[in-house]
Amino acid sequence: MNQNAVEPTSPVSTHNEWDLLEEIIVGRIEGATIPSSHPVVTCNIPSWAARLQGLAAGFEYPSRLVEPAQEELEQFVDLLQSLGITVRRPDAVKHKETFGTPDWTSHGFCNACPRDSMLVIGDEIIETPMAWPCRYFETHSYRTLLKDYFRRGARWTAAPRPQLTDDLFEADFSVPRADEPMRYILTEFEPVFDAADFVRAGRDLFVTRSNVTNGMGIDWLRRHLGPGYRIHEIESRCRAPMHIDTTFLPLAPGKVLVNPEYIDVDRLPDVLDSWDVLVAPEPDPIDARLLKLTSMCGKWLSMNVLMIDETRVIADRHHTGMLRALEGWGFEPIPCDFLHYAPFGGSFHCATLDIRRRGTLETYV
Repeated sequence: MNQNAVEPTSPVSTHNEWDLLEEIIVGRIEGATIPSSHPVVTCNIPSWAARLQGLAAGFEYPSRLVEPAQEELEQFVDLLQSLGITVRRPDAVKHKETFGTPDWTSHGFCNACPRDSMLVIGDEIIETPMAWPCRYFETHSYRTLLKDYFRRGARWTAAPRPQLTDDLFEADFSVPRADEPMRYILTEFEPVFDAADFVRAGRDLFVTRSNVTNGMGIDWLRRHLGPGYRIHEIESRCRAPMHIDTTFLPLAPGKVLVNPEYIDVDRLPDVLDSWDVLVAPEPDPIDARLLKLTSMCGKWLSMNVLMIDETRVIADRHHTGMLRALEGWGFEPIPCDFLHYAPFGGSFHCATLDIRRRGTLETYV
């Protein structure tokens, strides 16, 4: 062993949602394929949309959806680069190809949202055990990047790959009505979670249990991270929850953006008592109707913003109410068109994975 060898400095280092952004992964939509009609997928959309998806599943997205989204995506990449941020991209993939395990087969979906399949904690990238069968091999399109980061000093971990058999899913599941106790399609058969159900604030992480993240998944991450971190569960009133970043999103030290439809601010964890709770404005009506038709994340994609640092924030140009609110709270919004990205899974926060932010691990709560 070379005694003079220098331990590599990791190119991966991010501890929260707001330190100065230096490097980021942005997803792709080439080859995007309409996801399968598996119940874990369709339980998050209206019944009429689920029926249509069952007919269209496995076909590539039509060009009338892809082309405007692709144009906006390239403009977003240009904007990030103009701000001095290094942008990395996954490999292009033909997602309509079929794959499977001894228990099931599926086609793919897309790699538009790296925030879902990978969680970055400090210098570690964790591949997550996602519950959608059509996303089982999604991180393979990022392997070129992951191997590069690993060779340069990053830690690279993968959570246990789930079986995704029928035992994981509640038979005859239906979305609970507002007057019914909350229930989820996932059982506790094995750990599953999407990274997008977690947000970071230094040594504290916040999570929502959802139809893609179960209790075992939360427990797995808690044990994996160990006593140096705390994970706090955020109670959501959403009847079909999936991903925290349209519900609860820390924007800066001591400032968190919340969805008033899904969050009861009086029931937030006690560790947030000293934080400013910024209540998101009602989405603009025209955009709300459009997003209800095209987005798997619903009308509250207006909350799905990306912090460049503690002050500057990229937000959709169409969400004028959110832009005004951010200005009123002391932020500097950077408008960008991204409305047509919604059918592929989200907006700015979903479409990215921050790899390096200039900052250190701290406690904020």
